[in-house]
Amino acid sequence: MKLITGLGNPGSQYERTRHNVGFLAVDLFAQKNGAANFRIAHESFMADVLLNGEKILLLKPQTYMNLSGRAVASAMAFYKLTLADLLVVVDDIALPSGTIRLRPSGSAGGHNGLRDIESAVSNLSAAAGKTGLDYARLRIGIDAPGRIPQKDYVLGMPTPEQKPLLEKAIKDAADAMALWASSGITAAMNRYNATEKP
Repeated sequence: MKLITGLGNPGSQYERTRHNVGFLAVDLFAQKNGAANFRIAHESFMADVLLNGEKILLLKPQTYMNLSGRAVASAMAFYKLTLADLLVVVDDIALPSGTIRLRPSGSAGGHNGLRDIESAVSNLSAAAGKTGLDYARLRIGIDAPGRIPQKDYVLGMPTPEQKPLLEKAIKDAADAMALWASSGITAAMNRYNATEKP
């Protein structure tokens, strides 16, 4: 069993914003893989799919971005999952729109949702000799904010130029999730990190 968590903020006002591309990518993965309707569990919308004989849990925390760790840790503890079973999908202002990047571990990079997850899962991973940094993440580029304050930028809607690029990145992310679930992080990195732009 594996857990794919997309990060975003609940509420219709945030639905298509840059900060919610993690939710959008999980929604597309669910649609492409025949997930039943999302249900409420672990302070999240949750669904599951069967992919190549393995159950994949899909989680969209409804705690708001900065408290995402609470939902992730709850689901992991309930299903007795390890950090090797977790993939978190998130927006990234350090990457250009249209690109995605997978990593097997790493820092939060200034992202409050990732920072909260690292804090929340650190107790779950200590017994296995891991830290809260040792889980896979899939970042979807949304461009740097430029002169716009970062909070306003990430909570804003994509520009007409960004929209098709983000749609492509979300599709690539959904496909990368499937490859991660079936073949692991290295295979997914080899296939999809090649799309990074200089």
